[in-house]
Amino acid sequence: MVRAFIALELSLEIQERLRAAQENLRNSSARLTFVDPALIHITLKFLGDVAENDLPRLCDTLNGISFRPFPVTAGTVMLNNPKRPHTVWCSIIDGGSVKNLFRQVEDVLAPLGFERETRGFTPHATLARVKVPDPTLFNAIRSMEKTTYGDCLIGGMKLKKSTLTPRGPVYKDLLEAVW
Repeated sequence: MVRAFIALELSLEIQERLRAAQENLRNSSARLTFVDPALIHITLKFLGDVAENDLPRLCDTLNGISFRPFPVTAGTVMLNNPKRPHTVWCSIIDGGSVKNLFRQVEDVLAPLGFERETRGFTPHATLARVKVPDPTLFNAIRSMEKTTYGDCLIGGMKLKKSTLTPRGPVYKDLLEAVW
């Protein structure tokens, strides 16, 4: 079995700017687990455990999705839920393209046995997970509310293998579907 997900990768410039946002978050007293800036991406769909013999059919299906490259802006840093924060993320501004692609992925993967997402889909890039919140976290986020982190063109999606280790996840590209 392979733990897998489908991702849209952000530019190195955006990842570096988000590293600076993470440094600002480190000034808070909240207990946070940070995502390695080189691994920051937009998760289009988490697939969970996939049998290795199902990977070729999955790759063929993803390669069959027709889409045009589209621009995205890494927007503001915010909490997924200010009342019960679990995730610090960067909003993604894209004119609806990521949601449209998400729907296509859902539509082509459902016949392969992948369950549709029941929660609403919000394009974002995770910066940190909140282990223990603290009021200083809200101050750090407020200090960044007028900052955006750059633009890039999304020209494809990747199927990634995720191996969890004590030092964090290790990702390996299994497929790059380029449009």
